[in-house]
Amino acid sequence: MARERRSWGQGERIARGAAVACLAMTLGLLTACGPPDPCRSEQFRRLARYSAPYTGRWIVAYGDSLTLPELGDRFALAEVTLDTVTGMLQRRCVFRGRLRFTIPAETLDVRWYGQPEQAIVVGWPAEQGAIAGVSLAWWGRDSLRGTLLFDERLAPRVRPGLTAQFTAGRAP
Repeated sequence: MARERRSWGQGERIARGAAVACLAMTLGLLTACGPPDPCRSEQFRRLARYSAPYTGRWIVAYGDSLTLPELGDRFALAEVTLDTVTGMLQRRCVFRGRLRFTIPAETLDVRWYGQPEQAIVVGWPAEQGAIAGVSLAWWGRDSLRGTLLFDERLAPRVRPGLTAQFTAGRAP
């Protein structure tokens, strides 16, 4: 009676293939069940679409120089840069930007996002003063009108209605 010879390597190849397939399926399930990337969500794509017209470098043509007597701070904004590089703000994907001031002479890294009617710039450090952010809205076809927003927790004595506004045009 002839004995059938069986290759020992064949069984090992089948077992190794099954283990690889099981590992791949497990990793696929873990990836699918993990937290989604907020920068790839439908909500962020909509936010990016609303933000696109505001991106760029904006030079302040006219701006109020704001002095807060209670805090002794004086501010004069020179330039707003709204970039398309993403950053996180409280587990939300937003864009990065910069505010450049002439008084005091410094540049602040900020976060921003666009909405259909305005762009909101946030990220003013609490130790820098009572400004909570900047609201930007279209002013004509090629300019933005901005308003500094105050954080009432940091400046409880700021008069209601006190604002500092500016108008900025797109840099060439």
